[in-house]
Amino acid sequence: MLALVLLAAADPFAVAYEKADPPAAVAEAVRKTLAADALVVRRGDDVVMRVWFRQSIPVKATDDQVKNGLTYREIPEGELVGVLEFPEPFTDFRRQKLPAGAYTLRFAVQPDIGDHTGTAPHPEFCLLTPAEKDASPEPVVKAELIVRSSAVNEGKHPAVLLLFPYFGKDDGPAVAGKGDGVWVVNARRPIAAEGVKGTLGFGITVAGQWKP
Repeated sequence: MLALVLLAAADPFAVAYEKADPPAAVAEAVRKTLAADALVVRRGDDVVMRVWFRQSIPVKATDDQVKNGLTYREIPEGELVGVLEFPEPFTDFRRQKLPAGAYTLRFAVQPDIGDHTGTAPHPEFCLLTPAEKDASPEPVVKAELIVRSSAVNEGKHPAVLLLFPYFGKDDGPAVAGKGDGVWVVNARRPIAAEGVKGTLGFGITVAGQWKP
């Protein structure tokens, strides 16, 4: 029992769904796709981020795939996953300083090339684009998405939100530690796959950076 109490005390984050309108910078066409509740992550009294997922996330999957359990790879690259807001500047997993503000989240897979080797525990990310520069919910070609997202960091590298796999059955949201100061929020979200109903687990990184 004491060990459980100590573990809970060591968890620096709290998370919950809350009713909240998306930021004004979010285009109306994007806003219409979003769920009414925001996933709100707090550290003490401070809000770290707010995430508005799409009401249902588009995936390409068969009925059997949905029944057997979906992975991120069923999300087409460039697909809109949701919108995120940082009330204060945020440091992403690549140690990039991202300004406070609203961003769209679009799915992408890290290229399997030399300069990316060992830079992340998983190759799946959401790339961030300033919300005022991403007015349509339609998919974006990956090359264009990389250009848009890199503009956040003056063209150096896309702004990223690292995704950890989450195969748990609990809809969440719940905070989980991954070691080395990395913390994620796990949640399951509805998907849209040609009329097939199901959910996909997300593990969103809310703290921690790559340690080379």
